[in-house]
Amino acid sequence: MANENNNNTRPNTPPRGPMGGGRGAKMSNPGEKPKDFKAAASRLIKELNRYRILMIISLILAVASAIISTMAPDKLSNLANSISEGLVVNTKNIDIIKDNMSKFPNLEEYKIDGTTITIKDQYQTISVLMTLSDDSTSQDLYKKVDELPESVKTVIEPKMNMDKVKKIAIGLFIMYFASAMFMFIQSLAMTDISNKFARDLRQKISKKINTLPLSYFDRHATGDILSRVTNDVDTISQSLNQSLATLFANVVLFVGSIFMMFYTNWIMAITAILSTIFGFLGVGKILGVSQKYFVARQTELGNLNGHIEEIYSGLNVVKVYNGKKESDKTFDELNNRVRETNQKSQFLSGLMHPLMNFVGNFGYVMVCIVGALLTMNGYISFGVIVAFMIYVRLFTNPLSQIAQSLTALQSTAAAGERVFEFLDEKEMSSQEDCKKYLNRDEVKGKIEFDHVVFQYDNNDKPTIKDFTATALPGQKIAIVGPTGAGKTTMVNLLMRFYDIQSGDIRIDGVSTKDLTRENIHQLFTMVLQDTWLFEGTIKENIVYNRDNITDEQIKEVCKEVGVSHFIKTLPNGYDSKVSENDGISAGQRQLLTIARGMLENAPFLILDEATSNVDTRTEELVQKAMDKLSEGKTSFIIAHRLSTIRNADLILVMNEGNIVEQGNHEELMQKGGAYAELYNSQFEL
Repeated sequence: MANENNNNTRPNTPPRGPMGGGRGAKMSNPGEKPKDFKAAASRLIKELNRYRILMIISLILAVASAIISTMAPDKLSNLANSISEGLVVNTKNIDIIKDNMSKFPNLEEYKIDGTTITIKDQYQTISVLMTLSDDSTSQDLYKKVDELPESVKTVIEPKMNMDKVKKIAIGLFIMYFASAMFMFIQSLAMTDISNKFARDLRQKISKKINTLPLSYFDRHATGDILSRVTNDVDTISQSLNQSLATLFANVVLFVGSIFMMFYTNWIMAITAILSTIFGFLGVGKILGVSQKYFVARQTELGNLNGHIEEIYSGLNVVKVYNGKKESDKTFDELNNRVRETNQKSQFLSGLMHPLMNFVGNFGYVMVCIVGALLTMNGYISFGVIVAFMIYVRLFTNPLSQIAQSLTALQSTAAAGERVFEFLDEKEMSSQEDCKKYLNRDEVKGKIEFDHVVFQYDNNDKPTIKDFTATALPGQKIAIVGPTGAGKTTMVNLLMRFYDIQSGDIRIDGVSTKDLTRENIHQLFTMVLQDTWLFEGTIKENIVYNRDNITDEQIKEVCKEVGVSHFIKTLPNGYDSKVSENDGISAGQRQLLTIARGMLENAPFLILDEATSNVDTRTEELVQKAMDKLSEGKTSFIIAHRLSTIRNADLILVMNEGNIVEQGNHEELMQKGGAYAELYNSQFEL
């Protein structure tokens, strides 16, 4: 029940704590200095340590796939050479034939590849070749092949070694299939890691929220916190899934392709590298400029979400005060900042792809030109050109992928820093020394405030200066006073939502410093001014977080607070969904939360303006129900409507953090002091 509040007030709102609304949200400053990416990356690696085995396997698979990819072009070169050799005449055997023909006229019979070349065949060959001039081309030779003797034609005509081609092709298939399978398994592993890591981050954030002091939520917008839980965690998850292993694999591809290029032919290697070297300069420049925009994008997105959440939660107030124009103006400003930072970061990162495409295509052209010159001069084979066409792609694509991965990791670092900043926030004081425990069924109900002093972090002066009071078992204590007097703050201190600077608060003689917060919360039933209903049925909202509650009990408390008639008008009664009934008024919501509080059988009761949203007639019904609820319990009632506390056993009049008057209604009215002035002012015309 302690969290039935919305801390969504605008900045500079006076501190009131969980039951009176938060103090405003501190938005991130878009002009902050660049974040520490090295520290964020180190922290991210540290957090991923629990997945190190699976990550190592994933990275090994990615590296293995990359190594296979760098080895494949060499095999492809052999395949191209084998195919090209099978498409041209056997120049080696032609040279043998020419060498034997040079012995003319003393020709002798000989064998080539098991085929006998007779003297007659040699004479016929000489007669055919004599028809070719010195200027004859290879095409002219191909035309004369059919005129040659069968034995000569057999040893020089184009023949493809299909066994060799088949062997190389099968080897290439196995290599590419293995590379694809490694990448597939690696992708599955990284997907599993990223999703589990995101789940763990959300679980840590969920646990962290429950350990943070309310002062943190006073300083930060709810939308900004939600942005860290959703947008930032998703950014980390997606980058880990898509960028981390890709970065390692492409680094290996990049280095491996350079090594294989120099291993194959150093002239072609230098050509390919020089034709793409300026790509390094362009990528480096873009990364340097875009870094700050990725940080700004995450920050501005959090600011925008904070504003949207704030306006939507108070939309009725915005409309009543005609604040639409002002809120739209603020929204447009924040939205434009998001657009500008997103546009700049995406534009700069988008330049990398066309730049690397141009570099890669230019590299292809240079490799073809230089390769053709080297082939003509017999320095390399045709297969080397084919291999280098692949190497250029393996050299330039990783450069582009590395740049994109680094860009994505920048977003990851910025998002990770925001998430880790939240996880590293100072938590509520430790409860290790809280060894005592109060059983709610055995508590008598005495509470003592002993010279309590409390000051909010951002305040210059204490809100509670020297508060001393005693609530006896079964008493109804009313706390009244002007706005900002410290009424709600006192209840917050009693519940240990905040820790006091000095003094002590004791329950049945036991200091709250010696009790855990959970134990303290078990002792109180709270009904707050700000209603909170979650998406679920009416019954689920009333029973919230309780077991063994019967339908009869639910109907009884609803009848007592006067909300049963309204529930019966709903289509499905107590099983009606709250989200489907937008017609539920603020007063009806308040009655539902009061019914929820009445089911809690705790020795202490706190009512913070619990009847402020109901009409006069309903208030009378609720007041009777509250009187019944408070029987035998020590009750604290914070009220501005003083007519509701006339029957209180003790009324504490607060002003500027101190008790200025105390007594029952009659006693205080006779004094004619601050209470009498407040009471009479409510009935003045």
